[in-house]
Amino acid sequence: MKPLSLLIEILIILGVTIKTIKAEEHNKRQKERNVTTQVSVNEIKQYLSHILEQRTSSNVINKRENLLEKKKNQRKIRIKGIQNKDILKRSKNHLQKQAEKNFTDEGDQLFKMGIKVLQQSKSQKQKEEAYLLFAKAADMGNLKAMEKMADALLFGNFGVQNITAAIQLYESLAKEGSCKAQNALGFLSSYGIGMEYDQAKALIYYTFGSAGGNMMSQMILGYRYLSGINVLQNCEVALSYYKKVADYIADTFEKSEGVPVEKVRLTERPENLSSNSEILDWDIYQYYKFLAERGDVQIQVSLGQLHLIGRKGLDQDYYKALHYFLKAAKAGSANAMAFIGKMYLEGNAAVPQNNATAFKYFSMAASKGNAIGLHGLGLLYFYGKGVPVNYVEALKYFQKAAEKGWPDAQFQLGFMYYSGSGIWKDYKLAFKYFYLASQSGQPLAIYYLAKMYATGTGVVRSCRTAVELYKGVCELGHWAEKFLTAYFAYKDGDIDSSLVQYALLAEMGYEVAQSNSAFILESKKANILEKEKMYPMALLLWNRAAIQGNVFARVKIGDYYYYGYGTKKDYQTAATHYSIAANKYHNAQAMFNLAYMYEHGLGITKDIHLARRLYDMAAQTSPDAHIPVLFAVMKLETTHLLRDILFFNFTTRWNWLKLDNTIGPHWDLFVIGLIVPGLILLLRNHHG
Repeated sequence: MKPLSLLIEILIILGVTIKTIKAEEHNKRQKERNVTTQVSVNEIKQYLSHILEQRTSSNVINKRENLLEKKKNQRKIRIKGIQNKDILKRSKNHLQKQAEKNFTDEGDQLFKMGIKVLQQSKSQKQKEEAYLLFAKAADMGNLKAMEKMADALLFGNFGVQNITAAIQLYESLAKEGSCKAQNALGFLSSYGIGMEYDQAKALIYYTFGSAGGNMMSQMILGYRYLSGINVLQNCEVALSYYKKVADYIADTFEKSEGVPVEKVRLTERPENLSSNSEILDWDIYQYYKFLAERGDVQIQVSLGQLHLIGRKGLDQDYYKALHYFLKAAKAGSANAMAFIGKMYLEGNAAVPQNNATAFKYFSMAASKGNAIGLHGLGLLYFYGKGVPVNYVEALKYFQKAAEKGWPDAQFQLGFMYYSGSGIWKDYKLAFKYFYLASQSGQPLAIYYLAKMYATGTGVVRSCRTAVELYKGVCELGHWAEKFLTAYFAYKDGDIDSSLVQYALLAEMGYEVAQSNSAFILESKKANILEKEKMYPMALLLWNRAAIQGNVFARVKIGDYYYYGYGTKKDYQTAATHYSIAANKYHNAQAMFNLAYMYEHGLGITKDIHLARRLYDMAAQTSPDAHIPVLFAVMKLETTHLLRDILFFNFTTRWNWLKLDNTIGPHWDLFVIGLIVPGLILLLRNHHG
C-alpha cells in the first residue's frame, strides 16, 4: 500500500537537511520571537523509547510462545490435536491483529506528536523535527502523515522539493481514498506539473476530491463553474460549492477571530516589493520596538495589535501583545484597555479567560467613549458572560459602537435584527448593518449578506452577487497562509516552491495568486515547467486575473497579443484589450499603447488626432507618463509636420529636393535628432 523505499528515502533526505541547516541564519529573528510552551525533544525521545520497549516486550513474548510451541511439538502432545490446532490458529490471528493495531496506534501517536510540535514550533529545526515524526508515522501506514509528507515534497518545505516523489505518494494515497491526494493530483494535472497536462482528468480528480469533502476541491469547482473553465458556466452549481466552504469558514470565525493574511503582489516595482507595506520590514520593526519602549503609545497599541493576531509577517505572540497593551493602557490609551478586555474575554496563553476582568477593562475603555470597549460590553450582555443576559443593554452598547463606525458592532446589530434576538426581526435593517460592516471587510457580515442574496431574504435574490460574496468568505480560509510562505520562498530565491504554492491558490480563484503565478512564469526562472509552456500558461493566468478586474493583467494580455508571446501576433486583439484597460480602468500605459497603435495604424484605422488625444490623456492620468508622452508627441508632431510641408503643401516648389536619396530612407529620425537638442536648449534658456 505504501511505498516504503520512497519513505526511507524521504527520511534520509530530511535527516541530511536537518544536519545541514544553519540555525545561525535565523537567530536574529528568532531571538525577537516569543517561545511558547514547546514539546521538548526529551518528550519525543521518551515516547519513542516507550514504543521500543513495547516492541521489545512484544518480541520477548513471541519468543516465549515460540519456545513453548517447540517444546509441545518435541513432547508430541497430541491431546485434542484438532482443537489445539484451531486454538493455535486463532491465537496467531489474534496476536497478528493485536500487532497490527499496536503498529497503527504507534503511527497515530507519532502523527499527533508531529502536529503538536508543528503547531508550537517557532524555529526551523523544530518544524523539521515535526516532519521527521510525520515520516516515521507515514512509514507505519498513517495516511494523514503520508499526506503531510507528500505536501512537504510538493511545496518544497525546508528546501526539499521532489515533485516526482510527491506524485508517487499522492497516487498511492488516492488509491486509499484520500480526497486531499485527489485534489493535489487534479492541481498537478491542470498545470502539467510532473504529470501530463489534462484538464479532463483534473476535473475528475477535483470531483472525487469534492465528494470526499476536500474544501480546496470544492472551491476550485466553484470557481470553475462561476467562470466557465472547462465546464459550462453555471451560477447555481458554483453557489452550492462555495456555500459548503463558506459555512465552514463562518463557523470557525464565530468560534474565534480569523487571522487575515497579507497578499503581496509581485507585479509591483522591485523597490516597493523589497519594503512592501503588506510585510513589515525587520529593520522597521526594530525601530517601532525602540519607539514603543521609549513610550510612544500609538506605536505600543499598533505593535500589540500586530502580535495579537499575527499580522504583517509577524508571529502571533500573546505575551508581547499583552506587554505592549499594558504599557499603553497605563499611559491612558482607551484602545489598549479595550484590547486587554478582549484578551481576557477570549482567553489565551498569556491571560486566562476571565469575564470579570474583561468587564473591568471594557468599562474603562467605554467610559472614554471607545468603540471597541462599547462593543465589548455589548458582547458581555448579549451572551451573558459575567452578567445576566440583557438584550436591551447589548443593543444600546452595539448602537453606540456602531455609530462610531466599529464594524464588529455593526455586524452584531445586523445579527440581532436578522435573528430577532431580543427585538423584532427586521431584514431591511439587518441588511443595512451587514452592508455597513462588510465595507470594512467584516467576514461574518459578508457571509450573512451572501446568505441573504442566496435565499432572497430581505433583498432581491441574486445568484451572482451571492457567489461573489461567498467566494470572498472562502478566500479567508487557512489555506490563504500559503501567500506568506510563497512570498518568502520567492524572496529567498526558491522560485519553484513559490510558483507551486501560488499556482495552487490561483487554481482556487485568488486573483493575486493568478497574477503572481503569471509573473513568475513570464520570467522563465522556474524549472518545473518546460520553457515553451510558460508563456501560454502565463497568458491563461493573466486572462483569469483580468476577468477578475486586474487592470495590469489586462494590459499584459494586450502585450502578449502585440508581441506574439504564447500566441500568434494579433494587433486587433491587442488593441481590444488596451481599449478595455484605457476606457474602463483609465490606465495610462494602455492609453499610451493604444495611442501608438492609432498613430501607426496597427490593427486599427490610423487616426493621428485620436493618437494625439490618447497621448495627452496618458500624461494627465499618470505623472510617470509625462516624459514618454513628451517624446512620443514630439516625434508624432515633427514627423507629420515635415511630411505635410515637404510632400503636400510645397510639392511643386520643392520638387527638386529628394530627401530619401540625399539623407536616406530614415530622414525623419535625422531631423528629429536635430530638433530635440534645439528644444532642450530653448527649455534651458527659458528656465534660465
